[in-house]
Amino acid sequence: MPRSPIQKTLVIIKPDAVQRGLIGPIIERYERRGLKIVAMRLIQFDRDLAERHYGVHRGKPFFEGLVTYIISAPVVVMALEGPNAIAVVRMSNGATNSAQAEPGTIRGDYGLEVGRNLVHGSDSEETAEYELGLYFTAGDIVLYRRATDPWIIEE
Repeated sequence: MPRSPIQKTLVIIKPDAVQRGLIGPIIERYERRGLKIVAMRLIQFDRDLAERHYGVHRGKPFFEGLVTYIISAPVVVMALEGPNAIAVVRMSNGATNSAQAEPGTIRGDYGLEVGRNLVHGSDSEETAEYELGLYFTAGDIVLYRRATDPWIIEE
């Protein structure tokens, strides 16, 4: 059976999660799943960065609300790495509309509304590459092997 591809993906722990004190529990979900943090920062979005991040939605009725929300308070940006990291993060996050997210997912356990859905995860390899480049340089990504990796990732 072929090995799953090792991928890097971006996660943003959004303003509502930061304000609610959920940074630790959310990070724990990703780490318990087996994903590895290879970069992490607490930042305050400015309007320019927010508009670049959400540029794909420019012109849509909800664009201004997204920008206003993401600049409202600090966020945590993380680069996570692991087999099929993009899909694993998206499944761990749950449905975008928290009211429809399955129990056991971040949004299903902690969220109520689509506009306060706690986390963002890249939706494709191309998006992950673009988004990671907004927040991290190549030198910011720390490549390392965990002692637990052989128990998580087949070699």
